[in-house]
Amino acid sequence: MSEIVRPIDASEQTGSGGEGAAATEESAGPPPEQTIVLGSHLAAEFASMDGELIRGLRERLGSTLHLRGTNLTVSGSEDEVARTVRVVDELSRLVAAGHDVGPNSINAVVGALDASTDVNELFDDVIWRHRGRTITPVTLNQKRYVDAIRTSTATFAIGPAGTGKTYLAMALAVAALQDREVNRIILTRPAVEAGESLGFLPGDIMAKVDPYLRPLFDALYDMMDADRVHVALERGQIEVAPLAFMRGRTLNDSYVILDEAQNTSPEQMHMFLTRLGFGSKMVITGDVTQIDLPRGQASGLVRVQSILSDIDSIRFVDLSDGDVVRHRLVQRIVEAYRRSAEREEDTPTRKA
Repeated sequence: MSEIVRPIDASEQTGSGGEGAAATEESAGPPPEQTIVLGSHLAAEFASMDGELIRGLRERLGSTLHLRGTNLTVSGSEDEVARTVRVVDELSRLVAAGHDVGPNSINAVVGALDASTDVNELFDDVIWRHRGRTITPVTLNQKRYVDAIRTSTATFAIGPAGTGKTYLAMALAVAALQDREVNRIILTRPAVEAGESLGFLPGDIMAKVDPYLRPLFDALYDMMDADRVHVALERGQIEVAPLAFMRGRTLNDSYVILDEAQNTSPEQMHMFLTRLGFGSKMVITGDVTQIDLPRGQASGLVRVQSILSDIDSIRFVDLSDGDVVRHRLVQRIVEAYRRSAEREEDTPTRKA
């Protein structure tokens, strides 16, 4: 039989993360197994959320886990058990420090451990707090993105849906406005329909463009109370407008975010970037796999990478499907579409 490693008690969880766990030398019999004694708070997290944490550990690390009370039994290969113990230990430390943990926390912890980075660098980097909820980067790439925005004048974030491109940028913008680093926030996106015509919409110009800008308002209401958003909009501290409204302006002392930039033409991208004024910062986000421009029209986001990549104070950050922080099914959908696109690219085109 495989050796059953002694349980880790609560005091050991603040130590080395299970690195001293004994390993079995047997080549036959049941796989290595270890029981971890969880703190009550972490055990409650494992028991809640319909088992999302346990499923996330299984899918990410390949180990088998069974929870009984505060005892979490981990089995699998020697490497799987050791890695799972280290991840659970880090999750325990985060809970003890007052952080909320969930399925997305697993990717953050695994990524940090693989990169020999302190997990606390991610979770302690609180960008914004609202009604007891904190907004922080939850992957290493998101942390690099946040750091790039802080240190650069213009930052481009390119990646699939759900990677936090716009959300993190908006949280940083709201924090900058709160700290009076800028006088206003300007949120913009091109008014391009996603594959279907909406026809002629009723109302004034803002009512007509509202469907295109609604996702930006949704994110704002996540970060600020509705009455505060309305006051800021009335005072001009926050402006949400289609990209066409940017022409001819110079944006000083502003935090400017261009969302859905894959749907800009090269001329629109050029126009937007030259609106930059003194004391301002720009963040440009987009997903080059979801371009809704008419067939054959070039994307300004695709072209700008080769034009501006060597200019100081401009950073390009690539986010991947591993940075998706929405429902775990979204990450699988993004991965499936990526694999499908790669297969189509590799399939030779038949000649008639």
